[in-house]
Amino acid sequence: MPVRSGWLSDSQSREDTRLVSLGALTPTSPTATRSGILPGSPDGQSRISGFTLTGTTGTMNATVSPGRAVIQGTDARGAYPVALTEYLPLTFANGDPQYSRIDLVVLRIYDDPYDGSARTEAVVEIVPGTPAATPAVPAAPGLSLPLYEVVVPAGASTGTTAIPWTTALTGRRNATVAVGGILPVTTDTAGGAYPGQYRDSSGVLQRWSGTAWTDYQPPVAVETATTGAISTGNWTLTSYNARRTRGVCSFTMALTRTTANLTATAAGTTNPGNVNDELIGTLPAGWRPTTDTYAVATDGYADGSVRLTPDGSVYLITWATSGVIQVGNSLRLSACFVL
Repeated sequence: MPVRSGWLSDSQSREDTRLVSLGALTPTSPTATRSGILPGSPDGQSRISGFTLTGTTGTMNATVSPGRAVIQGTDARGAYPVALTEYLPLTFANGDPQYSRIDLVVLRIYDDPYDGSARTEAVVEIVPGTPAATPAVPAAPGLSLPLYEVVVPAGASTGTTAIPWTTALTGRRNATVAVGGILPVTTDTAGGAYPGQYRDSSGVLQRWSGTAWTDYQPPVAVETATTGAISTGNWTLTSYNARRTRGVCSFTMALTRTTANLTATAAGTTNPGNVNDELIGTLPAGWRPTTDTYAVATDGYADGSVRLTPDGSVYLITWATSGVIQVGNSLRLSACFVL
């Protein structure tokens, strides 16, 4: 028999074997594990290759590929390790003359001490459905792992009316993995193996969300700051709000004129609008431009320009010609630059 089970019958009890040897698989309770097929494939092309059902065109026959699985009983009964070591042939009964039916292919455990079946083995078997105008999937037997649903059309038999294998199958397999492993979805479900899986799609990194492949955008690290900036001389810092992400920084700053009105040079002078590059504040380390950067400033009555330097200095360098920034006026400026 190519379907082999891994429980013993010597001095080590069958329960001992089933409870202890599988403790490293996906847990569902302190002593139980998740039923399923061990995932993977030799060529890496299938998420689950074990127990794959393949129909033979023009016939009622199919084969089940080798694989390994675990089927969990009650917590006290333990989990049954199973291996199919050869390709296993299956033959489906001919279709009903009038109605279609749905058969269920399962991997099943028979264990006489528990089920009184007079059998102690693991088998792959077909659970026949009931023909009906709207056929239903038959219930899986106790202690079994559903593998496939197979639609058997009315009148199906070997030849031109055989089971249409390309459309008749619905996969029901699920997987189990070691504790801490990545649990894939069934190979019969389109899409990714698990939420968070990544793939290369024609040079574009994509992530499986659980429902769709989407182009991956790395999480945006955003930092903010409201402290660290200082005012200088005749100015008092009113507010500072900065934000940086992906090497770009933006900020707004408000300063209040506290001592002596500031008057820009008049028209007709050598440098109209000059304020002698007055230092008004300093930006905190880590939030400064790498080269001289210029920005616009205003007090609500007139405006001018400021220069930001790599050492963090903020200079008011021009103002409206003959313009006056009076004591108590609030100077507001904002800038955006590459760090």
